[in-house]
Amino acid sequence: MLAFHHVAISCSDRQRTIAFYQALGFQMAFDWTSPDGDLSIVHLKLGDAILEIFNYANSNAPPDAMRSLETDLPTIGTKHFGLKVPDIEQARKRMIAQGFVQNPEVKRGRTGILYFFINDPDGNWVEVVQDDRAL
Repeated sequence: MLAFHHVAISCSDRQRTIAFYQALGFQMAFDWTSPDGDLSIVHLKLGDAILEIFNYANSNAPPDAMRSLETDLPTIGTKHFGLKVPDIEQARKRMIAQGFVQNPEVKRGRTGILYFFINDPDGNWVEVVQDDRAL
């Protein structure tokens, strides 16, 4: 039987990225650095899910198409991950107060959920969702 385990992202600044996700409620679960310091891998947990973060000493900048949802979504590959909240407006206010986003527009998606997006320090997309569907 399969069960969801993790999502992986890469970052340019390990400490800045860890601090960002910890501010969202993630907790440190695993931390490894290669002997030469060229790579570190961190696992942060939120509930049962793990966010795996790779940090290479010589990382590559993301392609320009990833900077906008309109140009990123049509490109094949992983796009974003979602974090569920019980109250989208309360989450929106909290994200603004924490400086994660300026003034995000809450939208109702084609799937029926309420959502808005924020970016982590490297521009990785994180979707904040209120999903009241009984799936």
